[in-house]
Amino acid sequence: MLKITLKKSPIGTKPNQRGTLVALGLKKRHQTVEKPDNPQIRGMIKTVSHLVEVEE
Repeated sequence: MLKITLKKSPIGTKPNQRGTLVALGLKKRHQTVEKPDNPQIRGMIKTVSHLVEVEE
């Protein structure tokens, strides 16, 4: 499982990055969600890596 925390605001980011955050279930700063470790989730994290922090 991966713990994903939104560290920066998505204001001013590209629409695909905001959509990725919604798909991950992140709405507010400092919100944390747990997702399974699979290639799809890893790809989503790579898209918004500058906005989130990931713990394994």
